[in-house]
Amino acid sequence: MQFMSMGGAVSVCAMALIGAFVSNRVELTVTSNAAATTALYVDSVIAPLLPDMQSNEALDDTTARALDETLGQGALGDRLLLFRLWRSDGTVLYANNPTARGGTKRAIDDMLKTAFSGKMVARFVVTGEESEGIKPAVPILKIYNPVLQPWSGEVVAVSEFYEAAGEFQQSLLRTRLHTWFAVAAFTFVFFVLLSAIVLRGSRTIERQRHALKQRVEELSESLSQNTALRDRVQRATQRATTLNEGYLRRIGADLHDGPAQLLAYAALRLDSEALRRSTALDDVSKNEIVAIKASLDEAMQEIRTMCSGLVLPRIEGASLPEILQEAIRTHRMRTGTSVNLSVSAPPEHLPPAARICIYRFVQEGLNNAYRHAGGIGQAVSQRTEGGLVIVEVADRGSGFDLNQVRPTSLGLAGLRERVESLGGTFDIASSETGTVLRMTTSIEETK
Repeated sequence: MQFMSMGGAVSVCAMALIGAFVSNRVELTVTSNAAATTALYVDSVIAPLLPDMQSNEALDDTTARALDETLGQGALGDRLLLFRLWRSDGTVLYANNPTARGGTKRAIDDMLKTAFSGKMVARFVVTGEESEGIKPAVPILKIYNPVLQPWSGEVVAVSEFYEAAGEFQQSLLRTRLHTWFAVAAFTFVFFVLLSAIVLRGSRTIERQRHALKQRVEELSESLSQNTALRDRVQRATQRATTLNEGYLRRIGADLHDGPAQLLAYAALRLDSEALRRSTALDDVSKNEIVAIKASLDEAMQEIRTMCSGLVLPRIEGASLPEILQEAIRTHRMRTGTSVNLSVSAPPEHLPPAARICIYRFVQEGLNNAYRHAGGIGQAVSQRTEGGLVIVEVADRGSGFDLNQVRPTSLGLAGLRERVESLGGTFDIASSETGTVLRMTTSIEETK
């Protein structure tokens, strides 16, 4: 539709410009050809009657009468409305008009100047158009034809004559009509062909746009489904994390209340007064009892250590700085090493799964720093950027080669899976100056 409207307007303007130009050129050509034919005919009739125009400054009576008789009779008399013979100084040597007889001198106009330069000049004047102060009753063809000296070809005079151009006007109108019709027909055919091409291209674009829109809708629907599935996975992961911590707490409590109590009871029985005072036991039996008690005490300590690692402290109502401080305090009690803490703009609220993830991340990160870096330069930092919480655990140990970390490594692999399952990111940077573990998670809870 845009092409039809704008292209149609441009085509009409182009047709008008081209039609006017071609019509004007055709009119000039037709006028020139018609004038040349008439001038040739007139020149062939009056040339034998003219004397040597270079030596004579005026025409004698005999020549004037001969011209009067020739121009007043036959075809010339019917077609020539005015005939004048000009000299280069603007003197009218002869005129068939009684009001402008020979000897009259007038100003030379542009058409006369052109004719004296050796070129035939013609102009078509329609009915009623003023020319030299005269409004002709019929259309005329004004012709200025140079008169040449036979042996030198020099222009010695100019013949001016007005020809009645009624038939010429009709012929010119037909030529203009044919010209405009040809230009309009060509413009119409050209515009129709262009419109067909544009219409075909428009339909192709419309089909492609429809197909692309349908494809985008399908991809949008798939994206919505994937987003919904991802949210469901994250919600399930968060619930699984919370449930897993509950299971671990239950396992820790069961170990503490079950096997740990039984081992403690067994150790107490081995350390009872009855066994110590018994005289029936020999030295070998006493040593065996001492060894058994030592093993039971060691197993008891291991179980208690496992219980303390499995059981997560009560962090449901704790803030993020309190969670970090609790993880560091537990690590200090277990290893006796110091840890620097840096907290910057902690969020007021965190989802339960994010709290558990951050605590386990700091716990495991500090354990790795203690085992592999000897606890040198241990530090925990937290900052908030937008809606993300960033927690880092660093040390100043000798570092390690990341390419040598096996995919099945439980510590780092477990941390990565725990963080990424909540929609966060996990990064490791290690060099000779130390190692940095970084996790990023969202403040908002997945709904």
